Amino acid sequence: MCLAPVGKLPGWLSNTMISAVTGVVLLVVFKYTSNQRAIGRVRDQIKANLLALRLFKDDLRVTFKSQGRVFGGAFRLLFHSLGPLAVMIVPVVLLLAQMGAWYQFRPLPVDETAVVTMKLNGDPQTELPGVNLESRQDVQEIITVRIPSLREVRWEIKAQQSGRYQMVFDVAGEKYQKELVIGEGFQRISPLRPGWSWGDIILYPLEEPFAKDSIVQSISIEYPRRISRTSGADWWMGYFFVVSLIFALLFKP
Repeated sequence: MCLAPVGKLPGWLSNTMISAVTGVVLLVVFKYTSNQRAIGRVRDQIKANLLALRLFKDDLRVTFKSQGRVFGGAFRLLFHSLGPLAVMIVPVVLLLAQMGAWYQFRPLPVDETAVVTMKLNGDPQTELPGVNLESRQDVQEIITVRIPSLREVRWEIKAQQSGRYQMVFDVAGEKYQKELVIGEGFQRISPLRPGWSWGDIILYPLEEPFAKDSIVQSISIEYPRRISRTSGADWWMGYFFVVSLIFALLFKP
C-alpha cells in the first residue's frame, strides 16, 4: 500500500504529507481537464467588473450592472469546474476511504473491551441459525447476545494479546472471518466487513465483502475512535482539505 509509511510517522506529519501531495496533484489534474482559455476569459471579465465597481461606485446603474456580471462570472467559473470535479471526485473518495482506515479509529488496546456485531440476512420472523465465535487465546469472549428481531448476534470481547488476527465465526456449519487488530499506534483498521452494498464496499475497502447470497450480511467491530486535531476521528478530513487547498494555492502558477 502506498499509505504504509503512515504507520511509521507521527499522525500530523503523515496527514500533512498526503494532503500536500494530493493538493498539488489535483491542481495539475484541474489544469489539464479544464478549459483554461474559457476560465481565463471569465476571470478577466470579473476583474473588469470589479474595477468598474470601484471607479463608478456613485453610479447606481453601473454598480448594479457590474455586480450582476460578477455574480454571473462566478457561476460560469463554477460551471467550468464541474468537469474537472467529476474527474477528481472518484480518486479522492477512494483515497479518503484508505486514509480513514488509518486515522478514523485506533487498534483495540490489550485488556480493553469492544462489541462485535454480526448482521444476518433473512426474514426477521424466522429463527436465527446457530452462531458461535470460535475461541482463541488473543480474545476473551465475555458475553453473547442474540437479537432475533434485528437479525443480529453481538459479542462483548476483551483483547488479550497484540497483533492482527482473523476472528472465526461458525454460522450454521459455515465458517466466516473478520479481521481484528489489537495493539497501539497507527495501524490500518477495518471496522466493518461489508455485505454487497456499493456504499459500504467503497467506504470499507480493506476486507472482501460477503457474497450476495451469504447468510452473513456484515460483521462490525466497535473500535475506539482516534483522538487528534490533525489525524483523529473528528478532524483528519477537515485538516486534509485545508492543507490540500493551501498547497494547491501555493503551487498555482
